[in-house]
Amino acid sequence: MDNMRGAVLMVLAMLGFALEDMFIKLLSGVSSVGQILVMLGTGGGIVFGVIVLMQGKSLFSRDMLSAPIGLRALGEMVGTVAFVSALSLTPISSASAILQATPLVVTLGAALFLGEPVGWRRWSAICVGLFGVLLIIRPGMDSFQVLSLLAVVAVFMLALRDLATRRTPATISTMQLSFLGFIVLIPAGALLMLASGNAVVIFDAQGWIYFCAALTIGVFAYYAIVAAMRVGEVSFVTPFRYARLVFALIIGVIVFAESPDMLTLIGAAIIVLSGIYSVWRERRVAARA
Repeated sequence: MDNMRGAVLMVLAMLGFALEDMFIKLLSGVSSVGQILVMLGTGGGIVFGVIVLMQGKSLFSRDMLSAPIGLRALGEMVGTVAFVSALSLTPISSASAILQATPLVVTLGAALFLGEPVGWRRWSAICVGLFGVLLIIRPGMDSFQVLSLLAVVAVFMLALRDLATRRTPATISTMQLSFLGFIVLIPAGALLMLASGNAVVIFDAQGWIYFCAALTIGVFAYYAIVAAMRVGEVSFVTPFRYARLVFALIIGVIVFAESPDMLTLIGAAIIVLSGIYSVWRERRVAARA
């Protein structure tokens, strides 16, 4: 029963993240990516900062001055800038499909840099999943869009964030990490605005609705995914993360009039199936241990 509740929470979280992506893409039509990042970083920082203080913890501590925290911040900044830029400049369906390769890259990084054992079957799943990414971006073909590489950069940098999170000091809470993850977006967005020469845009009523919806739904989705991981078994709940791609495809077709071609759909299916197999295989190996 707990696993089913965890699965439902995970699906709701993925629906929330897909809707957040939708509102960010809509907002990018009236504002620069840099300004969006500054505002989301400020709003999310305030929300999680208040939660941290209510828990009786400090917003900053000496333990945060460590290499894993620095690497996590770097991955968060570059990965989020890249993915929000991909949402703004490329179809939401293809950007979301490529993003689903992140867990596979995390497994790859864990094997290469953290010394975690990965058998040949999971190595094969990683290779097949990355082949699915190539089917979506299609380098060397006429349909190749260089902007699609933004989503690929996001995959590797967000994987760096997740790997660094595994080495963060145990004294730093999840909420403190979330607070840090949001506030690092403020300087990243400000630097992007300065580099691109974008002026600050004053939102109209519709722009504020998009922003408030993205922030509110994003916070809800974060809580839902944390609750899902706590309620159900990680190996059972994790495959339901791929529901985000289904929601993104539906949103892309209905809201943005996108029509993903066959290679994009095949590549997305390969990424999802590879990821699910990798999780299943990890569960089998853990059960034998």
